[in-house]
Amino acid sequence: MTRRHGYALLSAIIALVVGLSAAIYAGAAAKDDGGDTGRSSLTRGGRPHNSAAPASTGTWVGAWSASPAGAEPGTETEGYAARSLRNVVHTAIGGTSARVTLSNLYGQSALTIGHATIAVAAGAGTASAAPTTMRRLTFDGATAVVVPAGQQVLSDAVRILVPHDSDLLVTTYSPTPSGPVTYHPHARQLSYLAEGDLTEDVTGAAYTEQTPYWRYLTSLDVLSNDSDGTVVAFGDSLTDGITSTVNTNRRWTDVLSERLRTAIESGRDLPRYSVVNEGISGNQILADGLGRPADNQNGLGRFPRDVLGRTNVKVVVIDLGVNDILRNPRLADPDKITGGLRALVGQAHARGIKVIGATLMPFQGHRGYTPARESVRQQVNAVIRAGKVFDEVVDFDRALRDPFDPRRLRPEYDSGDHLHPSDKGYARMASAFDLNSLKGSAPAEL
Repeated sequence: MTRRHGYALLSAIIALVVGLSAAIYAGAAAKDDGGDTGRSSLTRGGRPHNSAAPASTGTWVGAWSASPAGAEPGTETEGYAARSLRNVVHTAIGGTSARVTLSNLYGQSALTIGHATIAVAAGAGTASAAPTTMRRLTFDGATAVVVPAGQQVLSDAVRILVPHDSDLLVTTYSPTPSGPVTYHPHARQLSYLAEGDLTEDVTGAAYTEQTPYWRYLTSLDVLSNDSDGTVVAFGDSLTDGITSTVNTNRRWTDVLSERLRTAIESGRDLPRYSVVNEGISGNQILADGLGRPADNQNGLGRFPRDVLGRTNVKVVVIDLGVNDILRNPRLADPDKITGGLRALVGQAHARGIKVIGATLMPFQGHRGYTPARESVRQQVNAVIRAGKVFDEVVDFDRALRDPFDPRRLRPEYDSGDHLHPSDKGYARMASAFDLNSLKGSAPAEL
């Protein structure tokens, strides 16, 4: 064979290989994407393949979160066997794909999720889904997953168009008993329950039982073209929004998220961040709640999970310390409180996360108020304002206190219990936040 004939034969072989590869690729693409509406198809071994896998554009950010706060009373043995739990969550940012985290932190046995879905809600305050948005969630390619006691699981990403400022429905079905149920008790958002496996039900008609809790679901991430990172608000009931109006998304974190989006759309030079809420009512920096694992784990203990473990975190806003003062049977030590706050800052800085800290708001008139506790609050705030704890400070105390009696909340900002803000008070907290403080990163040394 001449050299010329050899080159011709080699060229023919290469052309054949390329042609075969293209045909195989086209066939696979047709199976994966042809007419898919979010349901899974089967591959070898009977394992479902999530054909709604995301395109590789955009940035993964946190769109919603809620810290697992404890074990739900009354669910110790049966949990929610043979029932569907439809969690309603609100996201201020949009995306083209989504994934969720489910937690069995407080379970004493393995949790079997037999079926799970995600959909865009048909509107506010409803269990019904926008029909074309229902997607089946998978976990490492399978529609079912077993979550060991004390653990959590991240779903596969699913392609779904998430509009900004929308409610999503994340529904789970457990075929077998498992308890206690890991939950977040002060959702300020109504969710729903139904008998049987109705995870893919679009109408929502069978979801006749309402609940003020979020169960199992602890985070929702989206693949976003609008956001570059996540801001985590880390706090207690003041961040949890315990007295805000149900189903209206009026926690200060919700209002802050909307402020930031509006400012960016108006042309301001600000970081394109999402805002997620990791508040737990009653949370303290230093002391745990009861139980094993402890309900309402202290801030230092849960920080790695609820802040460092969240997706693409750039900034954390810390608003903790009031419960360390109010719930301590003895007078709290201001140095221990500020020391605990500095320890949180140290954890964040080790991961390159900037820290914005809040002053502690007044609570005269609350049943726990004493002049001695007020003195501790003032001492903590003095150290915070002096710049000896955080990278930046948001002065919630100054923004909400009564100018005629700084030991109290201003009346229009008081929900009535003299500790927690009204909707107007939460809005004032968000408006007091300097959006420019979100710029920059953690200093090399504070």
